Formats: sequence, structure tokens, C-alpha cells
Amino acid sequence: MLRIIDFKRDKIGVPGRVAAIEYDPNRSARIALIHYADGEKRYILAPAELGVGDTVKSGDDAEIKPGNCLPLKLIPSGTSIHNIELQRGKGGQLVRSAGGAAQLMTKEGENILIRLPSGEVRRFRGDCLATIGQVGNIDHQAISSGKAGRKRWLGWRPTVRGSAMTPRDHPHGGGEGRAPIGMPHPKTPWGKPALGYRTRKPKASDKMIVKRRGK
Repeated sequence: MLRIIDFKRDKIGVPGRVAAIEYDPNRSARIALIHYADGEKRYILAPAELGVGDTVKSGDDAEIKPGNCLPLKLIPSGTSIHNIELQRGKGGQLVRSAGGAAQLMTKEGENILIRLPSGEVRRFRGDCLATIGQVGNIDHQAISSGKAGRKRWLGWRPTVRGSAMTPRDHPHGGGEGRAPIGMPHPKTPWGKPALGYRTRKPKASDKMIVKRRGK
């Protein structure tokens, strides 16, 4: 049975060959089928520069090339990385969508400073793993649906503008013709602010954030 494991901590030191680059309906990135030297087959996230026949490896002695997985403390500054661990041993959690890439900025003792795609700068432990390179399928953001039916196939239902509703159905509703929303700021159907209102709850890992993402 093939396992989709986008991290290779339990495959440290075992080289693998890329057998195929495949489509995955559950994510925007492509996945690479890896045949490991011990006979096991697994899927990983496919970096942009990884091709069929290439070799990937995890561990301290792995080269700095796309698809290889190393601890952050062994990756040179300025390197593009993806599939980053937030906690050691938990597996990759950050920078996993198509075209995503973070940049390792500098090292401060045991901590590593990384700039994420959002612009946020965050500290990571040096023993957390990350994969070298940018996630593949870079042109995913440029895909045009072409027609409304294609969005319906993907499960998207039509969206009705609040200003086209009645006042009882939406705060923006009412008025004659193309009336403005009639309030200083846009709101959700339940009256909550819709733009610029922060809803992120405090987390224990907030202390690792050096610079929050900007607009």
C-alpha cells in the first residue's frame, strides 16, 4: 500500500528515486512517487525542479538540492525551502501549497529565522526539518476557471451580493437601485466587520513570531 507522507524523518539516510510526478485531487501541489532503496514506496510533495529519475535523500549528510530534507541548522542562509516542521517530529506543516517557498534568513544560536510566503518572519528550532526548493505546480495561481460551471464541478455554489438583498437578509441590503451599503465599513451577514477586523486567536507559538505579515 502506498502512503502519502510528505515528510521523511523515518527515512533518514535512505536514498530514494523519483518514479513519477502525479496529480493529487486533495491538494494544489503535485506529488512525487519515491521508490526507496529499502523497497518501500511513498509519496512526497514534488518540488519545482524535481524530475523523474532524480534521487532524493533525508538526513544530515544530504546535499543542498531540491527534494532533499535536512535540519534547518544545516541549511545555508538564503536557501528556498518548503514543508517546514513547526515542532520537531510532528511533520511538515508550513509552506505546502503549489508554488510556495520560504526563505531561510539567518541563524541566531539554536534558533533559525525564516521568512514565510506571507511576509511573516518567524523563529524555528534548528533541529526541525525542511525540504529544499520551491513547491511545484507554480502556475496554479494563474489558472482561469473559464466558466461558472467549472466552479460548480469543484463544489462552489453561487455567491449573492449583500447589496442585492433586503435589509432583513444582509446589513448591506435595501435602497432603490444601485444604492451604497449605507455604513462606514462593510459587514458580514451577521453584522461583524468584514475588512481589517482581526479574528486570529492568540496561540502559544506567537512568541516565535519576529515580524507579523504586512498588508
